[in-house]
Amino acid sequence: MKVVEDFIKKESSAGIILIIVTLIALTLENSPLSIHYNEFLHIPVEIKFANLHIAKPLLLWINDGLMAIFFMLIGLEVKREILEGELSSREQVVLPLIAAVGGMVVPALFYVLFNYNDEFAMKGWAIPTATDIAFALGILSLLGNRVPASLKIFLMALAIIDDLGAIVIIALFYTSNLSIASIVVAAVSLSTLILMNIFKVSKQSLYIVVGIILWVSVLKSGVHATLAGVALAFCIPMISHDENGNEFSMAKDIEHGLHYWVAFLILPLFAFVNAGINLSEISVDQMFGGVPMGIIAGLLIGKQVGVFGFCYLAIKFGYATLPSGSNMMQLYGLSVLTGIGFTMSLFVDSLAFTDASLYQYADKLAIIIASVLSGVIGYLILRRAA
Repeated sequence: MKVVEDFIKKESSAGIILIIVTLIALTLENSPLSIHYNEFLHIPVEIKFANLHIAKPLLLWINDGLMAIFFMLIGLEVKREILEGELSSREQVVLPLIAAVGGMVVPALFYVLFNYNDEFAMKGWAIPTATDIAFALGILSLLGNRVPASLKIFLMALAIIDDLGAIVIIALFYTSNLSIASIVVAAVSLSTLILMNIFKVSKQSLYIVVGIILWVSVLKSGVHATLAGVALAFCIPMISHDENGNEFSMAKDIEHGLHYWVAFLILPLFAFVNAGINLSEISVDQMFGGVPMGIIAGLLIGKQVGVFGFCYLAIKFGYATLPSGSNMMQLYGLSVLTGIGFTMSLFVDSLAFTDASLYQYADKLAIIIASVLSGVIGYLILRRAA
């Protein structure tokens, strides 16, 4: 239980920091300092090593590079929960799994409803399927003992499955033209990591070196580079032995070490470079366009309908039970909280619409509006339900 409490504490604090960083980014972009903010985003960063050449602006290094570490952490969390945590038995996994499926399918359908006649806009169908665990747990933490621990664990399990679904979506739907040579190098790197796991190699440095090669090859392959982080995480052994034969968990050690960096540096930095929206360029008419309305409807309405609706049916027909100590109204309030897409939705948005100004930032503003409304409404429902 201590692991869960520590996780919730870190995510709650990270959620507060994300709010502050987002407000700073919005302020900078809508002030005379906006030119310096945008110059920061486009600082050129270049790496050359023999024939290897990677040149990207800082924004893409964060989105493609640092977010790979974030997805590595997700991979480690998923692996731990499946092997020995909240997803390790059928009874524990059924309700969050059903909730996560409903929370991805229904919001996507709401988005499609607004954009089915626009082929390009349909690229963004996955934007409202995401849940930001840091923000959601941050709001739950404000309620203290009003919310039972079982409901917090349920939300954590739901969000982890949701993140796993996002990884699958990115792999299947957000890849560009593929480079066979790079894919071969990635396959060799991944095979090496698997063999290292099988033969119980216990040196972290070796996994890091091969993991970097895997990331570079995936980056060059056309598959999104963040998936390299997930693949590396799944290959890191849960149980290892040091030179003296003492048993330790490399996966847990790395997860613990990464958590603070991700929660207090990588995600805030991602929010800072992606949440800067020039509000003066967005008109009311643009906010009523198909993409913004699809995002708002998907996150604010689709998420709660999907999560609560699927959970209600599963409980009614006896496939699952309510988290202990909770009631239906609390489950509904938590379902509303899952509409906080924020960082994950912004990330999928950056994959779907690579030109940030394509919809004059109305798509990003829609994510923020829906996330804020979901957070406020979910908080009020949970406060009343308690």
